Amino acid sequence: MSTPNYRKGRHSVTLLYVHLVFVVKDRRGVLTEDVRNRCSEVFKEVGTKMNFRVIEVNGEKDHIHLLIEYPPKYSISKLVNHLKGVSSRYLRKEYDLTPHQEHLWSPSYFAVSCGGAPIEKIKEYIENQDNK
Repeated sequence: MSTPNYRKGRHSVTLLYVHLVFVVKDRRGVLTEDVRNRCSEVFKEVGTKMNFRVIEVNGEKDHIHLLIEYPPKYSISKLVNHLKGVSSRYLRKEYDLTPHQEHLWSPSYFAVSCGGAPIEKIKEYIENQDNK
């Protein structure tokens, strides 16, 4: 089993993961495999610029899933805004996806934290802290 790559800051050590899902506005099926591949490239470029890692990207014609490891200085909503904003600009321009609308993505999103031990194991670990 490999050791996790913790982020070490001046006052913290973190390892934060989030699973995100973005849905295309009006569930239009515009995310072909080619568009999803380009979307993945754009997401990774945003991650490089902002110092977070896009670990996995995949989806279907009307939505896309991302797994991201990010630093604590960013809120999830900030990550979402940058990812959706930049990808929308690039994809709408490069693929002419929404000539009659100004938005590619629905304004909503799904986010769930993930990674590490299951919640029950963490709960048990904390419960047993005074049993030394």
